[in-house]
Amino acid sequence: MKIAVLQPSYLPWLGYLEQIASVDAFVFYDDVQFDKNGWRNRNRIRVDTPQGWAWLTIPVLPQGFPSISDVRTDPRVPWRRKHRASVQASYARAPRYDCFERYFGAFYDDQTPTKLAEIAIENIRCLMRAFDIRTPLHRSSTLGVTGDRNTRLLRLCEHFGTTCYISGAAAKDYLDTALFARAGVEVRWQAYEHPSYAQRFSPFISHLSALDALLNLGEDAGALIRRNDTNECFPSKSGAPRSFPSTSPSSATRK
Repeated sequence: MKIAVLQPSYLPWLGYLEQIASVDAFVFYDDVQFDKNGWRNRNRIRVDTPQGWAWLTIPVLPQGFPSISDVRTDPRVPWRRKHRASVQASYARAPRYDCFERYFGAFYDDQTPTKLAEIAIENIRCLMRAFDIRTPLHRSSTLGVTGDRNTRLLRLCEHFGTTCYISGAAAKDYLDTALFARAGVEVRWQAYEHPSYAQRFSPFISHLSALDALLNLGEDAGALIRRNDTNECFPSKSGAPRSFPSTSPSSATRK
């Protein structure tokens, strides 16, 4: 049993989807502090300019130091319409632009969600459908698991009865792997290497939103994030993992 825990992000990169695809349960860490100018409310797409890329940013209301689950979007800015127009301007002639309306049309039509976490999670579900990823999703804000930075992650592992925790390499700066080892949980670092593929413009630019790969390759982009051996974990001697039901879906987090 493997799990991963990541903050919800808007139009995330391929490595984010690879992490979801490589585990048995994925937890959106949605009740930690929102990081301004991070990846929670923005990502990049390919454009035909000297820089080669542009931000798609969801405007949010200033709220001090809120958790991601409490951040609200700014209703004064028609960001859905603007983002849709930006994607159309850059990708209308991309080989698989048809995938945009197929998988994201309803997402950009829906004006109801105003909380960033719900919007980010729903757009990730759109990408998961396009990439054929079926990993069960959960929100940390609904699980009642508390603790400091390391203890809480370990308790989330224990909640799901996992024997392996997949983490991004950035967590090497703070993750107490010895604490996990004492609890019988193996930590494995994600080792995803960003692939190259036929892009709308040249030269190739990596680490854009996964939307770029989808609109250039269509559903075949799923092959770019399929499970790889570097994330494999081996079961501990503690026996079979416990089974926990998924959190109840809402209209904003429906798969």
